[in-house]
Amino acid sequence: MELLDGSPNNRILIVDDNAAIHEDFRKILNPKTLASSAAVDALAQSLFEDDGTKLEVDDLNFELTHAMQGQEALATVKQALSANNPYALAFVDVRMPPGWNGVETVEKIWELDSEIEIVLCTAYSDFTWDEIRQRLRHPDRLLILRKPFDAIEVLQLAYCLTKKWFLRRQASCRMQDLEIMVEERVKELEQAKKSLQQASRQHGR
Repeated sequence: MELLDGSPNNRILIVDDNAAIHEDFRKILNPKTLASSAAVDALAQSLFEDDGTKLEVDDLNFELTHAMQGQEALATVKQALSANNPYALAFVDVRMPPGWNGVETVEKIWELDSEIEIVLCTAYSDFTWDEIRQRLRHPDRLLILRKPFDAIEVLQLAYCLTKKWFLRRQASCRMQDLEIMVEERVKELEQAKKSLQQASRQHGR
């Protein structure tokens, strides 16, 4: 795992067979739209209440990629990983005929990239939560969003889950750093022990 440079990852993949839904996401998550509306203030109030935290439009500078089917989404995720530019989050529709459904799409995506946060979007009860949990191996990285969704719900999920992805990656990188430091320290101690043993043998002679 490569270390982060401290830059957030606001890359989001939208997977839906309905072009109108893609347009809805563009409108909701477009920085120009946010800058000219009260959405930022509403999001800050919903997340931080009255603790004085200031939320800027730059915090919501999302980079969207669109896929109409699950197979296209999988290819997009694979290409992003090859370029070392993974997605932090994907909004995935459950019903996408004639191709893979949303659950199958997430299964395939997580086989490639188990770190990506997923929001399953559905207007129907195609799968129960138990069925989804049994099929998908990372329920801690999965949320359900019911259609029709509210703009502030999408904003909340986009902001919080991209932050979650970044913080988890930071923690993993720091743990990797710690493991490397421990390994180096152990090697130093082993070398010091060998030096002491060698000096002791020489002194005994």
